Amino acid sequence: MNLQVASLNSGSNGNCYYVGYAQAGVLIDVGIAASEVEKRLTQLHISIQSIKATFITHEHGDHIHGLPAFAKKYNLPVYLSKGTYDQSEVNLNRLNLQFIKPYQCIEIDTLKIVAFPKQHDAAEALSFYVEKNNVRVGVITDIGLACCHVQDVFANVHACILESNYDEEMLENGRYPLALKRRIRGGLGHLSNKQAKRLFLDKKHKELNLLLLAHLSKNNNKPELALAEFEDVKGSVRVDVLSRYKVGSLYDVTGKPFVFNPAQAAKFVQQLTLF
Repeated sequence: MNLQVASLNSGSNGNCYYVGYAQAGVLIDVGIAASEVEKRLTQLHISIQSIKATFITHEHGDHIHGLPAFAKKYNLPVYLSKGTYDQSEVNLNRLNLQFIKPYQCIEIDTLKIVAFPKQHDAAEALSFYVEKNNVRVGVITDIGLACCHVQDVFANVHACILESNYDEEMLENGRYPLALKRRIRGGLGHLSNKQAKRLFLDKKHKELNLLLLAHLSKNNNKPELALAEFEDVKGSVRVDVLSRYKVGSLYDVTGKPFVFNPAQAAKFVQQLTLF
């Protein structure tokens, strides 16, 4: 059975993503209320009992706000970095916390979930990819730039939730104070539409078939602007925008497992053993 991926919500008002299949799945970030997680999983016809764990990218409220109530109610393990735990402003006591490090692989049912580092203004921030039968889905948001870790993972996934946070002209001409503009477009902030496109052009694997543009700014971006960046370059790749207001579609991730050339395989395996 193919991997499936969906966004329950994507934006500064809350982020929550699902990756899995009928028997087992995981949530990456729980930045919306537990009641909304339940409702939106039901809308996708995903059994809440099939959710086996939650994985947290960093401590910002839009990624962790609903975690305590949801994880406690369903007695789910919570995988996160020690830095995220130390800096979290929500009460994570009495939860089943599992501290993880970059490039640690967690096996749940037939899923493999691998953490990798990224550059963001948070403590020990992580992103993740999920693998089943050598088919991989990346979830890459809240990155100030596409560092080497992000590039290596993006080059090895069949599908990806990728940040496309802001339109550069809208941010420049908007009403945000200069300090906030600098934070957003700095190396520890967020990825622009053009930066997302550059990563796509430079690093996508020939079997990438699904790109979901995520974490769009309410004030500094529009879905049509994000999509326009990819219109002439996407080829056969399906490119959609994820909503900050409602649950998205449930996508099947298709494609045969990648066949690495020896050099590429060696590089990727080396990345997995760095930590």
